[in-house]
Formats: sequence, C-alpha cells, structure tokens
Amino acid sequence: MRHARPLFGAVLPLVLCILAPAPIEAQTSAPFFDVRAYGARGDGTTLDTDAINQAIRAAADAGGGTVYFPAGTYPSFSIHLASHVDLYLGRGATLLAADPSAYDGGYDAVEPNPWGDEHHYQDFGHSHWHNSLIWGENLMDVGILGPGTIDGAGLWRGLSPPLGPASGPRPGDKAIALKRSRDVTFRDLTIYRAGHFAILATGVDNLTIDHLTIDTNRDGIDIDACKNVHVSNVSVNTPNDDALVLKSSYALGEARLTENVTITNSMVSGYDLGTLIDGTFGRNEDTTPDRGGPAGRIKLGTESNGGFRNITISNVVFDRSRGLALETVDGGVLEDVVISNVTMRDVTSSPIFLRLGSRMRGPDGIAPGSLRRVTITNLIAYDVDPRYPAIIAGIPGHPVQGVRLRDVRLYYRGGITMDQVKTQPPGLVSRFFAGTDSSGVRNDPYEVPERTSAYPEPSMFGVLPAYGFYIRHAEDVEMRDVEVHLMSGDERPPFVLRDVVGADLLHIRGDPGEHAPVFVLDSVSDFRVAQGEPIEAVRRRHVDKEELWPGG
Repeated sequence: MRHARPLFGAVLPLVLCILAPAPIEAQTSAPFFDVRAYGARGDGTTLDTDAINQAIRAAADAGGGTVYFPAGTYPSFSIHLASHVDLYLGRGATLLAADPSAYDGGYDAVEPNPWGDEHHYQDFGHSHWHNSLIWGENLMDVGILGPGTIDGAGLWRGLSPPLGPASGPRPGDKAIALKRSRDVTFRDLTIYRAGHFAILATGVDNLTIDHLTIDTNRDGIDIDACKNVHVSNVSVNTPNDDALVLKSSYALGEARLTENVTITNSMVSGYDLGTLIDGTFGRNEDTTPDRGGPAGRIKLGTESNGGFRNITISNVVFDRSRGLALETVDGGVLEDVVISNVTMRDVTSSPIFLRLGSRMRGPDGIAPGSLRRVTITNLIAYDVDPRYPAIIAGIPGHPVQGVRLRDVRLYYRGGITMDQVKTQPPGLVSRFFAGTDSSGVRNDPYEVPERTSAYPEPSMFGVLPAYGFYIRHAEDVEMRDVEVHLMSGDERPPFVLRDVVGADLLHIRGDPGEHAPVFVLDSVSDFRVAQGEPIEAVRRRHVDKEELWPGG
C-alpha cells in the first residue's frame, strides 16, 4: 500500500525549518529526508548526485520515506530509485540533468540487453534504462512527486547517443526510466526538455500518472509492456515526436501485452519547444525527424510485439499535432479499444490512423497480429492536413475488423488535385518511407502501394485518393453520424473503399469533391448506405469496381 499523499501540504512547512541529517518524523507514517542534510547544495552549479543518492539510500535503509528537495537547482547525473521511497520536489525546486561535458564522469553506463543490442528488436532508447537522470529496476511502491521541475538540459536527444570511452563523459538520454516495477506514482511534476523520453516505463504495473506538464522535444510518456495504468490530467507538448505512447516492445525478452490502460482529461500538442510551459503556445517551428510536421499525438505502437488490450482514451484535446494512431505491425494484437470525447485542431496528419501491418521487428517466426474491436465516438477534428484522410488499413489476408465510428466530424483544408495524388510530390512522403515506389508516379491514382512491411505512418502511402476516409483490407466497419467536410475545393472523393467486407453506413455526410464521385468501391461486399447525403440510400451485395455519384 502507498503511504498517504494528502498530508504533504500540512507537513512540508515543518520540514523547511529542519535540516538535521536524521529522518524528520512528520505527521505521516513515512519519515522525510532532506537532500541538503546529506550535502546537496542546490546552487545550480555544484554537482549533487552523491548527496541525492545518499538520501535515497538512507530512506530505503529506514524502511521507506520521502526524499525532499527544497527550493533550489540541483545538477545531477544518474539518481537510483529504491523501493518504498518517494522523491518530492518542492515548489521552486529544479532537478537539473547535468551536462557531461561540464563535470567529471557522467550518467550510468548502458546495461547489456541482448534483446536490443544484438537483435535490434527495438530502438536503442527502448533497450536501456540505466543511462537516465532517474532510473529504477525491480522496485515496488515508488513515487516522484511535485510541484517542482525536472529539467533535462544535459540529456541527449538523438536516436542513439554516442557511448564514448568508458573513462570519458557518458551521456544520458532519458529523464525517468523504470523497468519491471509496480505500484508507481508520478504526480504534480513539470518536466522540460527531457532527452529521448521524459518517462519510459517498461514492464511497470499499477502505474499512476497524474497532473503532469511535459514540454520536450522527443517523446513525452512511453508506456511499454505495462499493465493497469491510469493517466489523467496531463498536458504533453512534443513538437518533434509523440506525446503519449503505448508500446509493447521485445525489450524485456518476451512479448508482453500493454493492457488495462485509461487515459483521460488531458491535452497533447506540437507547439514550439518550451512554449507550453511559458504560455505563449508558439507555432513557428515546423520540423520533425521524419519531415512530417509537428507530432504531439497519442499513439498505440509502433513497437507492438505483445500488443494492446482493454484501452480507454477519453476527454482529450489535440492541438497542432498529428491525430490518433493505432498501430500493430510486429505480430501483437490490438483489440478492445474505446476512444471518446476527443477534439482536434490544426491537425498535421491523418486524424484517425488504424494500421495492421507486418514489419515484424522481433524474433523469427511471428505472424501478423490482429486489429479488431475499436470504437471511436464523439470526435471532432478541424483544419486537418488535406494530404491524409482518416485511414483504416490492414494488409492482404489480414483485415482490420470490427471498427465502430459514431458522431465523428472531420473538416479538411482541401486543395489537392488528382494529379498531385498521382505524382506524390517530393517532400510529402517522409525519408523513412521513400524508396518503395522509386518513380514516385502512379498512373492510376487509386492504385495505392501496399507497403506491407513499412514503418507505420499516415504518410507511408503518399497523398491518398480520398480526402475523408480511405479504407482498405477491412471487415465489419460501421459508421453512424459521420461527416466529412471540405474547407476549400478538392478533386478527390470523400470515401474510397477497397477490399472491404461489411460496411454499414447510416447518416453519413460527405461534401462532394470537384467532379468526383462520393464513393469509390473496389472489391467491396455487403455495402450499405442509409439516410446519407448526398448519397441517400444504396446497397450492394458485391461490386468489383463502382463509383457512386451525387444523385445517382
């Protein structure tokens, strides 16, 4: 059981007056350990790593407690968490990731991981935990609490940090990393420019993340192979990478599900770095590693060996970011997901992206997984990048199954011609996905490349021939009260379906494209539209190819 949190406000004024090295007995069952009593200076210059770790060891030796950071700035290298110990950053306290070039030593060395280093089953950052500002392994009953700040100024932000000589400065690339732990709480913190990850939790069960503000230029919160996770009241700004990501990598040497997760009452964004914290919400920077525009989204995947199950996402605002991405491409299942009450504005990619693929980054012998039973309700996306519609895409022989969309309204900027669809202009497809179609031209705009094993991203297909929904390799898709609108003229149809079995559409509205049909059907069975606009009613048992036009 976790010790009580509500009493902190009552006992901390007492703590501020006491700096004795012995534990401070407050009005809780857990003693307090002030880092200054163990030699921390908090002056922004003196390296406080040893003092902080001494305070943590003292708390652990006492059977548990709270390590307290009073107001000040504490430069540090790797901090080692311990079971039954909380870190509490008081108001005005900043834990600063030290720059290895400015001090002797550096962050803890990366630990061996045969499932990452030898086989490259996931990125370097996902494969190691010790090269972090704060890390822990095989722990229980741990917390990192605010209202103070973690500033990752000295952390590496690239894909793979230079390891350097054993005796030289060692970089760190994560603010907080936990592995194989349980009963963990992160609450009331601000995390700024946090390296590759602000929080990486791998194999962490019973995890609570509440009331965090994260403003960083790589990933915000990565929840990997975890069970029983509750994320609430977070604001995560990540212009150059994903904001809140569920993953299920092979980093632990097993395909472990991420399951039983709730995400609620939160915001994700792609504002300029630092402008969420300072309140200016800048919109000037427009670059990402994949050249796809600001990221800042919620995603399931890309790492998906174990899969995802029993996930709810509700009451979330997206601003200047990519949309929802639900991806399983490494053999895992993705099933039983409910998403509701979502608003998006200034959407820089597809607002809804459901992708079942076969990248298969993992042990040999795995087969494509499954993506099924996903429900999305009460979603509005306004001012959406016109290149990428909502996408539901499986692969041949492995359809996406059982998708339900209800009360969805999407407003696209428009302005795309069919010639642009054919030529896929340079710069619209990321460098990560280039090379599959070397000519960059397709004679038939509806012949979209499969790219079965490619990294999953809406831009993987190039500019698509539908502006509203592109659905391919799917079964049992239902839409109720779904609208797609154009903010300016566009030559593409609102809906394209290919290799779809069972599409039931009720109260569907799509603004017609210029001289374009409303629906383009290719190898579609059991298709029905009822009470729609401008197509009011139609039913097809099976069609090889057909276009449905307004008034037809």
